[in-house]
Amino acid sequence: MTNDECCRGVCAKRLRDGLGARRSERGYNAFTLIELIVVVGVIIILTGLVLSTVGYARKKGARARAETEIAAMSAACESYRADNGIYPASSDTNNLNAKTSLNPSAYQAASLYLYNALFGATNGSRTPNAGARSYFVFKPNMLSPADQTQNVQYIRDPFGNSYGYSTIDNPVANPSPTPGYNPTFDLWSTAGVAPSPTPAPPATQQDLWIKNW
Repeated sequence: MTNDECCRGVCAKRLRDGLGARRSERGYNAFTLIELIVVVGVIIILTGLVLSTVGYARKKGARARAETEIAAMSAACESYRADNGIYPASSDTNNLNAKTSLNPSAYQAASLYLYNALFGATNGSRTPNAGARSYFVFKPNMLSPADQTQNVQYIRDPFGNSYGYSTIDNPVANPSPTPGYNPTFDLWSTAGVAPSPTPAPPATQQDLWIKNW
């Protein structure tokens, strides 16, 4: 055998050994079915944890925004009273009782009246009346519908429902008060909680609300 033939034989053997080693390594490093199932299971669990955390953060952010908006509108109501001697009140606000009315769909008329009074508008117009004082400038995301070419129907909370506004216990606006929460006005968001069933605990639905009392 010549030197060239010997070299070719050695090289061929080394090539075969290398390929075999790589095949062996690939076979050793490949995932088994059980390992794949475990990995997929871990991914599903982690995804669930991330989604639940995101949902909690969004809900917490919505509550914080509602608290800020209620505080700002309450301050605007105080400014309105300072100028007019009375909080914004109408038959709708005088008859809405936060203790018994749990469905946000019943709040829209009172909410619209509050919007008109604080913004200085009429019939839900998105432009204040000429010469009227605006006690509160509402952001577009606080109003429903979202289409800004349409008149406002109600003040919308961060959960997509109408804010509640009541003067049912206000002795100035209502000489014969019925049980509300404040002798001034009640302003609240149901925080997206369904009106029924009443949770326990807390004992009442209103305990879950975001409110000014």
